[in-house]
Amino acid sequence: MDPADTGAGAVVRPAPTALTPAPAPDPAPVAPPVGASGPGADRDERDQQDDRLRAGTRAYRRANLALFAAGLATFALLYSTQALLPALSAGLRLSPAQASLTVSASTGALALTLLPASALSEKYGRTRVMTVSVFAASLLALAVPFAPDLAVLVTLRALQGVALAGLPATAMAYLAEEVHPSAVPSAIGLYVAGNSIGGMSSRVAGGALAQVYGWRTALLVVGATALACAVAFRVLAPPARHFTPGSISPAALRRTVAGHLRDGRLRRLYAVGMLFMAVFGAVYTVLGYRLTSAPYTLSQSAVGAVFLVYLVGTGTSAASGALTARVGRRGAFAVALALCAGGLAVTLARPLWAVLLGLVLITGGFFIGHAVASGAVSRTARSGRAQASALYLTAYYVGNSLGGTVAASAYHLSGWAAAAAVAFLALLLAAPAALRRA
Repeated sequence: MDPADTGAGAVVRPAPTALTPAPAPDPAPVAPPVGASGPGADRDERDQQDDRLRAGTRAYRRANLALFAAGLATFALLYSTQALLPALSAGLRLSPAQASLTVSASTGALALTLLPASALSEKYGRTRVMTVSVFAASLLALAVPFAPDLAVLVTLRALQGVALAGLPATAMAYLAEEVHPSAVPSAIGLYVAGNSIGGMSSRVAGGALAQVYGWRTALLVVGATALACAVAFRVLAPPARHFTPGSISPAALRRTVAGHLRDGRLRRLYAVGMLFMAVFGAVYTVLGYRLTSAPYTLSQSAVGAVFLVYLVGTGTSAASGALTARVGRRGAFAVALALCAGGLAVTLARPLWAVLLGLVLITGGFFIGHAVASGAVSRTARSGRAQASALYLTAYYVGNSLGGTVAASAYHLSGWAAAAAVAFLALLLAAPAALRRA
């Protein structure tokens, strides 16, 4: 296989991907023990010689906890300001559109840095890139609360996005190289759990802290917690034993990326992921402003608690595989679109319970759409699956940045109905690509 088709950095060597797990090469064959013969004995002997991390071992537990801590820190920092946008607006006298830049700057910068970060990990190593990533982002987080104005705050958040790209661009490759294939699924599950808990906890805890101590203290606590997680990652992560560095080939990377962008099926999946995330970003970026204003006038801590609705996404993500198996990809996309559209319509009602019910429907629909689209990318790409996944993530985070910023501007001009109209438009644009026959 061409080296450009195997790694996220398009290196001149066959390697596991940086974003899509792949089995590591088998060790060299050894002679079977006396009294054993046949293919089964050979496989057993090779399995005994495979020194990758196995479930139940101390090193495996350390690697799992290390990536859990790093994932928690990364996604806590990435969305640390989202639940605090009304407080930022009040404290710095910002419009919703201006405050939303603190979220879109970090997600947009991360989107643009995913491919370069994955390439660097092919040369300098997964553990080193992840360590630098989480420490740099955490140290920047300690500076964020002291930003005197919007320009400095947005600049620091953009730098955080650049720093944070190292973990999502590299973690899957680390697991594929260092963990035995039999234990990879559970390791990935714990890593994803860290991502989810980090993203949710920073919003919930940040809102509660901001209510009592102000948004600057809330961000400082999130940054200090992330730094503690970075230290835990550095202490716990076992040394990499199966990484082989290679040189970076920008020309090969360009060819692979260009090939994916010429594939109409992949382009449609990228568009679907971007537009679903635009809906999600639009709703959650503006939600705090709606709930802290009349007639609801919820406290900052109550608004933060609303982000517990994310737990709905955990269930619908897990169910998306069974749904796809039953009704197909187009059917699953149709369910996701219907849930999001229905949820948006319900949020237009005045009662708080209707707004929260609509949010549940939107969240469930988004996670189904995202899970189906992201899974379809790796199955659709015939080569260069890591780059294909990286491009999907790039589109995904671009959608978050655009949806949040445009919806915040619409809300500032005409209220929730205008922000919902932005999300409806994104769904309308996503429908043809999502429902088209492959």
